[in-house]
Amino acid sequence: MKTVANLGLTSLVIITLFFSCKKADPAAETASADYKTTADSTAISSSAAVEKKDSKQKFIRTADIKFKVKNVVKSTYAIENATQKFGGFVTYTNLQSNIHDQIKTKISQDSTLETTKYTVENNITIRVPNTQLDTVIKTIARQIDFLDFRVIKADDVSLKLLANQLSQKRSAVTEKRVENAIDSKGKKINDVMEAENALANQKEEKDNRAIENLSLQDQINFSTITLQLYQNETVKQEIMASEKSGNAYKPNLGIQIIDSLKNGWYILETIFVFILNLWPFILIGFGGFFFYKKYIKRQEKC
Repeated sequence: MKTVANLGLTSLVIITLFFSCKKADPAAETASADYKTTADSTAISSSAAVEKKDSKQKFIRTADIKFKVKNVVKSTYAIENATQKFGGFVTYTNLQSNIHDQIKTKISQDSTLETTKYTVENNITIRVPNTQLDTVIKTIARQIDFLDFRVIKADDVSLKLLANQLSQKRSAVTEKRVENAIDSKGKKINDVMEAENALANQKEEKDNRAIENLSLQDQINFSTITLQLYQNETVKQEIMASEKSGNAYKPNLGIQIIDSLKNGWYILETIFVFILNLWPFILIGFGGFFFYKKYIKRQEKC
């Protein structure tokens, strides 16, 4: 009896452990899915997108990201709203559907089933304050279902800015010297014209450096993010009315007979009118015939 009781207890423990493992499997799958989502979300963010406040270097930061989403349209709206929320703006968006295949199947005399296979994608370019780049990227990461790639660049333009500033200072000094030279030339027109041209070139160079610095500063202040969104292929089926062939609109036999008689009459009228238009030639022909019978044949008999 003691042996039977031990066997029963052992069996009960084994069964309990078996069902416990079965219940734990969905939890393990959920944890795995959560880990995948977290991995995809955190993979696109890093310290490369963080702006250091005390840094003396000036960086132009850009990000290029391609990823799959559940729904391109909804993700597009979410990204645009997040961009506006963090002080950025959208400079380009191209939302479109690409049709891969379209099949029409006639299911009845009057109906056709149209099956369309397509994918939706969107290319978006946004600009955000450089201090918000990492935050915006983390917000975008919530839309990711699968990450294709993520590229973040930080180009140091400190030396370029300094070079432009020094060039501006040199141009300012040269401008003053040229202006003084113009004032001291008196009325020598040729010398004045040459000096004026040199002054104009110096001012143009100075303006170009100033504009280039403004452009660089704008790119430093606002980082550019280029996004490529896409989703799984979608299949859409729609029942449409079948197109009728030309024979469906063909008139019945009686109408065709009447139309044929009318057309024949119109043809006869056309021929009659055409013959009437030839009456001078017909008249000349009859005249020649009678002349031939009356005079020429008579002379031949004689």
